[in-house]
Amino acid sequence: MRVNRFVLIAVTATGGLAGVLGCSPNAKPVDGARGPGGNAGAVTAVVTSPVVEKELDLLIEAVGSARANESVELTSKTLNIVTAIRFVEGEVVRRDTVLIEFDGAQPRAELAEAEAALIESTAALERSRSLASTKILSQSQLDQIEATYKANQARVAAAKSRLSDTVIRAPFSGRTGFRRVSVGSLVPPGTAITTLDDTSVIKIEFTVPQVYQYALKDGLPVVATASGLPGQKFDGRISAFDSRVDPVTRTINTRAVVSNRDGILKPGTFMSVVVRAAPTKALVVPEAALVPEQGRVFVFVAEGDTALKQEVSIGRRLTGEVEILSGLKREQQVIVEGTQKVRDKSRISQSQYAAVATES
Repeated sequence: MRVNRFVLIAVTATGGLAGVLGCSPNAKPVDGARGPGGNAGAVTAVVTSPVVEKELDLLIEAVGSARANESVELTSKTLNIVTAIRFVEGEVVRRDTVLIEFDGAQPRAELAEAEAALIESTAALERSRSLASTKILSQSQLDQIEATYKANQARVAAAKSRLSDTVIRAPFSGRTGFRRVSVGSLVPPGTAITTLDDTSVIKIEFTVPQVYQYALKDGLPVVATASGLPGQKFDGRISAFDSRVDPVTRTINTRAVVSNRDGILKPGTFMSVVVRAAPTKALVVPEAALVPEQGRVFVFVAEGDTALKQEVSIGRRLTGEVEILSGLKREQQVIVEGTQKVRDKSRISQSQYAAVATES
């Protein structure tokens, strides 16, 4: 019984001593006993790498849509009846080729009437000028005859214009689309007749992130590819870009032109574009430093013996490296091994081996 009593006393004493030590205001908690995870006070060994500046070939990748070099929807100007269709759907026509003819009987009659009146007023004007020189005809009478002559000239010009509206010609060389009228149709003004597209050159419209706005220049080479045409590339150049950045998307509308002599590309085709700009200096870090989190990208920056969580914006991905567009400065140290073990403001230690490994 004495033994048992001794054991009980010893255990109780030990527990009391632990309670005293635990309650003492001068007692220091053991590393790793603080905070939610129990590792806030622990020192984590990490491997770091410096943010370095490199000269990189600037390849801007984008997607866009193909557009015809020239495109138009041909429409009627007046209320008239179609008398002839001079084209075949889908054929290539040359500029000024007659495509559609309307009834021109009335415009031709109006032109003949106007021309006859002009001939009469021309003769009257010549006679009046002779009489005016002998003072037989007053100046006011001569002015009235000259006004009639000019009015008849205008009537002739208007009649010729109305007659020309009875024929629709191709405004440029290109390929016709489907016709939407038939011979004998009474066509109101503005009715679509057909389409005409010049696809000898294709324009590709796409957007470029604003970070590359200063790299954009007219004439930069581009290589385009189209879905459905694997392995086929279309070489071209940038022809224009917008004068302002879209405030919503933070992008710049850009246009490139590529040759399409065989006509394989069609307007509306989905295109992938790579723009080759002049080499630029860029900050890069190892890809292992990136910490994706809910659609955002972070890195841990080593500041002395503390890890600081920093959001970054990334650009091009290279072999084992990634371009940093914003968020870091040259020569800062980022953690590349141990990112899973650290949190913002965690205590860290950087071993000499990490620095040597980074340099190699």
